[in-house]
Amino acid sequence: MKSDIRFAIRMLLKQPGFTLMAVMTLALGIGATSAVFSLIQGVLLTPPPYEKPQQLVLVPTARTDGQKQESPRGWPSEQWMEWQKEAKSFAGIAGYGWQFNFLIRNEGSQSIQGMAVTKDYLAVLGLQPVVGRGFENQDFGPGPARVILLGYEIWQRTFSGDPQIIGKTVRISRWDVPPTVIGVMPPGVRFLPSPGAAKEPNYNVNALVDFWSPAEPDPKYEKDPDWYLVARLRDHSTQERGQGELTVLAEREAQSEKRFQGFVPQLQSLKDEMNQDSRKILVPLLGAAALVLLIGCGNAAALLLVRGLQRQQEYAVRSAMGMGRLALMRQVATESLLLALLGGVLGVALAFAVVKLFKLIAGHAIPRLEDVTAGWAVLAWGLGAAVVASVLAGIFPALRAFRLDPMEVLKNAGPKGTAGLGERRLLRGVTMAQTALTLALLVGAGLLIRTMINIAKVPSGYNTGHILTMSVTEVRSYSEWASFHRHALERVSAIPGVQYTAFAWGVPLTGNNWPATLEIEGQPPATKESERTALPLRAVTEDYFKLMGVTLLGGREFRSSDEGKAPNVAIVNQAFADRYFPQGNVIGRKFWLNGRDKPATEIVGEVSGARTDDLTQASSPEIYLSLWQATAFSKHLVIRTTADPRAVLVAVERELRAVDPTAAIENPKTLENIRDDSLASRTFAMRLLVGFSIVGSLLTLVGIYGVLSLSVASRRRELAIRSAVGAEQKDIRNLIFGEGFRLIAGGVLAGVALAIALSRVLAAFLFEVQPSDPATLLVVGVLFVGVALLACWVPVRRAAKVDPLEALRYE
Repeated sequence: MKSDIRFAIRMLLKQPGFTLMAVMTLALGIGATSAVFSLIQGVLLTPPPYEKPQQLVLVPTARTDGQKQESPRGWPSEQWMEWQKEAKSFAGIAGYGWQFNFLIRNEGSQSIQGMAVTKDYLAVLGLQPVVGRGFENQDFGPGPARVILLGYEIWQRTFSGDPQIIGKTVRISRWDVPPTVIGVMPPGVRFLPSPGAAKEPNYNVNALVDFWSPAEPDPKYEKDPDWYLVARLRDHSTQERGQGELTVLAEREAQSEKRFQGFVPQLQSLKDEMNQDSRKILVPLLGAAALVLLIGCGNAAALLLVRGLQRQQEYAVRSAMGMGRLALMRQVATESLLLALLGGVLGVALAFAVVKLFKLIAGHAIPRLEDVTAGWAVLAWGLGAAVVASVLAGIFPALRAFRLDPMEVLKNAGPKGTAGLGERRLLRGVTMAQTALTLALLVGAGLLIRTMINIAKVPSGYNTGHILTMSVTEVRSYSEWASFHRHALERVSAIPGVQYTAFAWGVPLTGNNWPATLEIEGQPPATKESERTALPLRAVTEDYFKLMGVTLLGGREFRSSDEGKAPNVAIVNQAFADRYFPQGNVIGRKFWLNGRDKPATEIVGEVSGARTDDLTQASSPEIYLSLWQATAFSKHLVIRTTADPRAVLVAVERELRAVDPTAAIENPKTLENIRDDSLASRTFAMRLLVGFSIVGSLLTLVGIYGVLSLSVASRRRELAIRSAVGAEQKDIRNLIFGEGFRLIAGGVLAGVALAIALSRVLAAFLFEVQPSDPATLLVVGVLFVGVALLACWVPVRRAAKVDPLEALRYE
């Protein structure tokens, strides 16, 4: 074996051009797959830092009638506390909720996200503090929380990892009593889903938890569906068994309590839920990278086969001198393996660079991207891919060496590099397969490009240019809320270059709104909670609609006098009016947010529809409240400028600090940046598929060129005879050109069928274009044929210049 390796090294060094091309070809494929695998390993395969995470399940609600649940809902504590006692399939059930606040500091407050958790939460998840202690029974009780646990990352970032923080208090907004820090949790702990908070401005389920506080269900609100649940299955229990047990308990409880009717639990694996969004984008991208690897292996196989043809006389001599067929096959396979390993090493090095590029261009496309590193797992994947590549690329040359008849080769010794009909057919088959795989990549990239073009053409219903947004929060006292926001609007509006200013809770494309259930005038009263109308609420100040370029269709806009003491008012969009009042005027109609026994809210205006949640979804019914009446805690300051909005950022922050130095000012972005973030997953997928398509196309074009060049070299005698008996140069050109066209056309036809089958995995990313879109298939196919025919030009010219006298004399 050592002698085979030494010989393989000598032969590869003897032809550095061939070696470099083969290694680079394999490195591109291995690097692409290794880079995407690093994303999958870091995001999908790395387990969360919980004990036996495969036993953890979430317990969301589902409607008993099977209808879609328009508004997220938790569970009443009366129900799930009964489950804790009765359900035998679970080792524990715990309640939790998302909370958002600010760490108050003199130099400016810092937003923090936390979790309010019940007594069993840490035990159910298997979490233990790394510093200090966890929650104890005396920490739970009525009233505000008096102790907190810090997340490891905020402990390091904000408190410099100081262990002396244990026992000290910290100032948190909206908490009358500063809580005492009692412990620090392990690193890498993220949030569990809180669907009811998903529309909050600062909600990020993939973020690291900043703090935990103890929470005890209040008996006064035990029938309110305020809690989200996580449960741990017993060692020998199953998710199906737990589902059945909780369903029976929930149905029994609904018989005695009307407010519990209409909902059942629907268990979900915690790991599956956490990876749901990432899997949608990463699995198709891994498939695309695998296609690039197959194309690279095809090119390497073709190179090795051509090289074997050039060395067939050498192989024949070795066989004639007593070298066995298995030994010859092993030697050829060793060269293939060595090439693949060199390609693997280079590919892994390439993967490290590509991972950094992914992090740079991915933006918000992939959750938990910061956890991705190119480590030992990626190295192992790259070497494994190299072994697979060596098998795919080396199997044909090795088998050909095994079947070699030395006497036949020596008897028919002719010019090197010739190939028989069988070899040419094999190479044509490999090249057609490369063409088909490349076309599948190109069609996927084309579909995503068309999607982005379609989205760009969609009228959003509002302007995105010259608008600056930032999260602004008054953290000191609720009594100063109105004063701070009115003074802030006055001072920012006076900045030169500022056209309009407004505060808004629910800026378009941020995903922010209040999911609410309500009753609308003229609609029959709901008999149970699941029948109540669920709609998103937003809250804005005066001038917001002018600022955004949204048209007022009827009624009036908000006024500064629409505040707490004035009657409640709202503005609805056209979709709301069309759905609930199709035959009449919506102005003056009413709705109730907290039951018909509470004061109603009057509709005073109607505005045009807008795609506020998603540019790919048509306008849906929405309600806007006056922010002076809704008094949202955290919201956006929205500013329209006459020039580049980023130019006024420093001045805006200065004026806000002048009103309150402790105000929290975070996440300054233009509305165009927010728009780009909302399309991040599609943009990332498009960029990667375009990149993979370019690499695959280059490799395939090289393959087409190589096959035709070998065909010309192998048919020199035939071409010379054709010329000698009267064939003109154009006839020779047409002959080789026709061979190239048939090669390309066969690959394109196979590629169209493959693209139709594979493009379905991109359906979730497409907009106003189908996976089997004929226009995309036609355009991509024609363009590729045109470019591929250019790759045929050099071999065609070479064939036309064959000198018949020289070729026949050589033969």
